[in-house]
Amino acid sequence: MARDRSPKCKKCRREGVKLFLKGERCLTEKCAIERRSYPPGEHGRGRIKQSEYLLQLREKQKARRFYGVLEKQFRNYYKQAARQSGITGDRLLQLLELRLDNVVYRLGFASSRAQARQIIRHGHFQVNGRRVNIASFRLRRDDIVSLKPQSPAEQVVRDATDLTASVPAWLEADHDNLSARVLKAPERAEIDAPIEEQLIVELYSK
Repeated sequence: MARDRSPKCKKCRREGVKLFLKGERCLTEKCAIERRSYPPGEHGRGRIKQSEYLLQLREKQKARRFYGVLEKQFRNYYKQAARQSGITGDRLLQLLELRLDNVVYRLGFASSRAQARQIIRHGHFQVNGRRVNIASFRLRRDDIVSLKPQSPAEQVVRDATDLTASVPAWLEADHDNLSARVLKAPERAEIDAPIEEQLIVELYSK
């Protein structure tokens, strides 16, 4: 299975915004972007010539890193969104939000999307009572997500729920029983992501 093993904090610094890739650490003063708010590398503090293409590329990279998907996966999501009716950018974010690893993170059952993927890959979560170990599994309306009974990851999940400030309106969480339900597909206004999706659409439309 392909995965991105590059340093997480450098990704945030490169995009100039917190992507919350390291869970609790991102909420402390140890966060790299708090200490060094400029891009990594020898020329990080130098002037960068801005262009329309650069802005579009950086927005695509930011979205890809925010959701933790690889280049080919992201392009496939865009193609699916473009085939659907409605606004392509909104549909793209909706597809990314309905990934199982993102939903587990949004529910507060993991401190980061990377941790959510690991717990899912180890088979600790169920969807509608059936074990699912595919992080990219797409959830639908009324799907029930729950932790497997007597899972050894229960304490890790409960520790993560302590960091949760709120759960999106399109999800219904039961933190006591570590289960949740997808109420509906999220609207753009309900998606808390620092992404200008129109720039991504413009990049892929060329």
